[in-house]
Amino acid sequence: MSQYVSRLGRRSPAAPSRLRIPGTHRRPRRVAMLSVHTSPLHQPGTGDAGGMNVYIVELAKRLAAINIEVEIFTRATTGALPPSVQLAPGVLVRHVDAGPYEGLAKEELPAQLCAFTHGVMQAWAGHRPGYYDLVHSHYWLSGHVGWLAAERWGVPLVHAMHTMAKVKNAALAEGDTPEPAARVIGETQIVRAADRLIANTSEEADELVRHYEADAGKVAVVHPGVNLDRFRPADGRAAARHRLGLPQDALIPLFAGRIQPLKAPDVLLRAVAVLLDERPALRSNIVVPIVGGPSGSGLAKPEGLQKLAARLGIADVVRFQPPVGQDQLADWFRAASVLVMPSYSESFGLVAIEAQAAGTPVLAASVGGLPVAVRDETTGFLVSGHEPAHYARVLRDFADHPQLVDRMGQAAARHAQSFGWDTAASATADVYTAAMHDFRGSHRHVRSHHG
Repeated sequence: MSQYVSRLGRRSPAAPSRLRIPGTHRRPRRVAMLSVHTSPLHQPGTGDAGGMNVYIVELAKRLAAINIEVEIFTRATTGALPPSVQLAPGVLVRHVDAGPYEGLAKEELPAQLCAFTHGVMQAWAGHRPGYYDLVHSHYWLSGHVGWLAAERWGVPLVHAMHTMAKVKNAALAEGDTPEPAARVIGETQIVRAADRLIANTSEEADELVRHYEADAGKVAVVHPGVNLDRFRPADGRAAARHRLGLPQDALIPLFAGRIQPLKAPDVLLRAVAVLLDERPALRSNIVVPIVGGPSGSGLAKPEGLQKLAARLGIADVVRFQPPVGQDQLADWFRAASVLVMPSYSESFGLVAIEAQAAGTPVLAASVGGLPVAVRDETTGFLVSGHEPAHYARVLRDFADHPQLVDRMGQAAARHAQSFGWDTAASATADVYTAAMHDFRGSHRHVRSHHG
């Protein structure tokens, strides 16, 4: 029998999913996805909601489209929420009661993991055995719940870090708070427990091996996607500027994201101040939109950025906008001359791909996944470090050569086409299939030894 299994184990992944012969490659029918600290129903750019929310929603929808049902477990943040919400055909969001609904910071959530796990187990108890084929957890808090759930249900655990404490702590913004030791320990445990780890880029895969001693054979690289129907050049820059009440011929460097030291919106403001010192005449022809809300350690000083703009003497050209829905965000991208991402750490930088898909070049720090997202000197520019003068120099190039915006924008839109969510979902499904195959093999091996 073992010979038969090992021979079948080498069959191609295209083996028909109807076959249940031990050793064939079968896709999961239903996946339990865990997102403890941020709901896929929340508005990205508010609180702790950001790229990970977008990632989970889009991935779940595309997996459902290829017949993998997804149930997303997330923490209930208001008492008015129904126990479950149908997000899309084949995608169910389950709200779990764990701790007080409001006013609970991400740092306080480890104390609620037991309550959250209890809620997940209660939902599972109402189903027949084998209801979930696999657990896919997002971020380390979910990983701890996933670890226990996968063990209890006898299924593989696939985990996506999204960000890592050791990587963030190695590139902290000045005055920012380091990630706690408890998170580092927690992440190390999950890396050991997971059957597969999904990394956004090969650099993130290397970091998992280097910082957390991950087994390289368990790490799979899957680039996140972008919703190419929503983020596209559409009717162009001029029309988007008209809709948003922005001047047609201005230089518009845009920041879009959560306002916190990690994302470094202050670097953009300081760069604009340097630029206007050098080119005072530009003041009448520049608008700097900051689209997003305070988050994380940025909540300690929610007005900090406005005060900085005033101190730098550029408050007249900076326009603060609260977080907007995805469709309006696409319009802000189209309207901008360039998206500026001076982040200290970025596991991928989904916003960079979204802006490029909308036809806008990107000026970004050369960190994390941004060198994958942005093709330097073709779809935008990568800058080493966070020196405002270096960003000012690139902004000056865009001011002096307006044709750069259109030329790079067209290249950016072409580049983004290779980052569709269908590709990401298909690659993720392959990771699931491999995890299930290896999991069944290892458990058969254990049983035969104890037989």
